[in-house]
Order: sequence, then C-alpha cells, then structure tokens
Amino acid sequence: MSVAGEAGRAQQMRARVQDLEQAAERATDPQERQRLKDKARHLKEQSEHAGGTRTTDTDPTVSSHR
Repeated sequence: MSVAGEAGRAQQMRARVQDLEQAAERATDPQERQRLKDKARHLKEQSEHAGGTRTTDTDPTVSSHR
C-alpha cells in the first residue's frame, strides 16, 4: 500500500473511532454503550498496531538525526 493510501486509511480509522466514541456517549442502554466503547477501543488498538508496524519497516541503521 502506498504511503498516501496508508495515511488515508489511518485517517478513516481515527474518524471511525471518534464516531463510535460519540455514539457510546449518546447511548442510553448500558450494554450498547459498553459494546460501542469496546469496538472503538479495539479499532484504536488496531490502528496503533498498524502504525507501529510501519516504523519497523524502516532501516534501523539509518538515523535521521544529524
């Protein structure tokens, strides 16, 4: 996947997490609220994991600090 594609996907995932969190805040049913919170947390963890794997794709021997 291209860098632009990855950035777009990450942005979509963050927007979806925010939508789920907002829906959880509005939910009146405690079980539904918890389900939405769990789904948002799971998606957030997925997006953070996906972001973390990109950094391991870079060459660790090359330093950007000069």
